[in-house]
Amino acid sequence: MLVLGVDPGSTVTGYGLVEMVAGKLGYCHDEQFKLPARADIATKLTLLFDHTTGLLEKYRPDQFAVEGVFYGSNVKSMLVLGEARGAVMVAVARFGLAVNEYPPSQVKQAVVGYGRAGKEQVQHMVKLLLKQDRLAGEHAADALAVAICHHHWAALPQRGGR
Repeated sequence: MLVLGVDPGSTVTGYGLVEMVAGKLGYCHDEQFKLPARADIATKLTLLFDHTTGLLEKYRPDQFAVEGVFYGSNVKSMLVLGEARGAVMVAVARFGLAVNEYPPSQVKQAVVGYGRAGKEQVQHMVKLLLKQDRLAGEHAADALAVAICHHHWAALPQRGGR
């Protein structure tokens, strides 16, 4: 089963593909997609939608997982982040995949074993679990962590063993 994990962002979006083969996690791809700083929001969302669609067509994942929303004090930033998530989710829905959301604490718990782990701990464990020396960056590491989390949760009977 190949899972596309995404860590959406208003300036940088992380993508990670993790495959489960014979009960073992395997690394497939990771990248960070940087949006142009001076582009208007409609252009940014179109670029994000198109890039996500391109990855879906290229890799043909079986399932999709995204990091759930977290709450911040800057309402404008939260709205822009929601729009970025929406662009990714529409691309995924058009491709025919269900959206599986995991809160940041659940992703950290699945990867590190501690729901309040720091970004460095998550990056370190993702590298260890997937046997990778380098990753494209922190957003890509977060996307890979979301995909790993989905593999763990999808295998549980109460989730239906998707």
